[in-house]
Amino acid sequence: MKLACLILLGSLCTINAVPHLTRTVTETPLLRTPQPTEARSRFAMLDDVRLLANGLLQLGQSLREFVHKTKAQINDIFQKLNIFDRSFYQLSLVTSEIKEEEEELKKTTTFLKANNEEIRNLSMEIHSKVNSILQERSQLQTKVGSLEERLKGLSHTMVPPEQLQEISTLKGVIDTQEKTIKDLLEAVREQHEQLNSQKIKIKSLEEKLGSDSFQETAEKSTNSSPEQPNVLEYLTSNSTNSTMDTNDFPSDCSEIFRRGQTNSGIYSIKPNQSEPFNVFCDMSSDGVATIIQRRVDGSLDFDQNWDKYELGFGSLEKEFWLGLAKIYSIASQGEYILNIQLEDWKEERRFVEYMFTLDGPASHYTIHLTLLSGNVPDAMSNHTGMFSTNNKDNNQHKDSNCAPNYTGGWWFNACGDTNLNGPYTWMRSRSRTLRRKGIYWRPGRRSSYTLRSTKISIRPSS
Repeated sequence: MKLACLILLGSLCTINAVPHLTRTVTETPLLRTPQPTEARSRFAMLDDVRLLANGLLQLGQSLREFVHKTKAQINDIFQKLNIFDRSFYQLSLVTSEIKEEEEELKKTTTFLKANNEEIRNLSMEIHSKVNSILQERSQLQTKVGSLEERLKGLSHTMVPPEQLQEISTLKGVIDTQEKTIKDLLEAVREQHEQLNSQKIKIKSLEEKLGSDSFQETAEKSTNSSPEQPNVLEYLTSNSTNSTMDTNDFPSDCSEIFRRGQTNSGIYSIKPNQSEPFNVFCDMSSDGVATIIQRRVDGSLDFDQNWDKYELGFGSLEKEFWLGLAKIYSIASQGEYILNIQLEDWKEERRFVEYMFTLDGPASHYTIHLTLLSGNVPDAMSNHTGMFSTNNKDNNQHKDSNCAPNYTGGWWFNACGDTNLNGPYTWMRSRSRTLRRKGIYWRPGRRSSYTLRSTKISIRPSS
């Protein structure tokens, strides 16, 4: 449009110039020959018009290039603005998360301060009681001293039975008072130690509240605790009734329920092509399921090798992993549903269910999942991967072994994905790297859920 306007303007200027040139030629004195001069003037005007048109064309080309360059710069600015908007949104999410954690820390600090006041009042009360007891003790010692003086004066005579009884009674009272004083002094010492511990905790929390970073909550030491015996081994003829036919064992918990058992607990089953073993059957109004994993308090270390994850480890009544071989023997009997129960540190409980199949040991127990239902965002329907442990890397991340880096055996698609067998932590860490080394549920690119407890079970689909 600008180019067309410039060309039109140039043409009008040229047209206006033509009459002026004509008048000039007309007014020239008749001392020269008119024909050659008029011809040269016309040729000169045509050259000027051509030069002007050429200049206008070059100007239009330059303006066109400038317009294209300006459009490219504007598009680049819009792309940078979009990147800035996304970064600002992520920063706002992190900021809101930090604010929530600061509020939780403030509540904890307030609770500890209240406990500190209660302990201080109790300590003062104990001190007052100790002082009164000490006074009573001094009075009793004074009485005993006077009685001893009286006994010395009556040493040459027979002591009356009443005085002997009074002396024995006073001695008993003194012994009782001394024992009470020792107990109270011990209680005062313990209260003093507890008070100092509460002060240290409050000081540490106040320092954390004023700083920009959390320290990762200390984890329970599992290396110092003695190794627990494995109660998830297969049953042998010595551990079961030798007269009982192995074919009499039920194939899973649903068959136990059909035989009349309605209480949750530990039962023996024998799936197809497997030795009998114990499982925990969860029987409720929602149905009957076999528990294959449970995390509740961090009492069990889940950073185990391949053999442990294949056989199973832990206690069926507390925390445990049933074992890949046993899970496969149950799931290979038909179509099964995988149910996952999650509880976060805000005590909010969620669940998700998948249609579930598991390949055998030749395929490193590859899992196949199809989402059915749930009230938590899906984080595992894209997991069609092999199981990995700290000494056997089967994940799809070629440059790194996820199990040693994030600890605990799991079906890792790539490092940083969902891991329900990670190390147990007792507080939600602010550091994203530390959170990914705990028990967490990560639905795609959304924020991950740091978990307090988990329970995984399987049941027949029909």
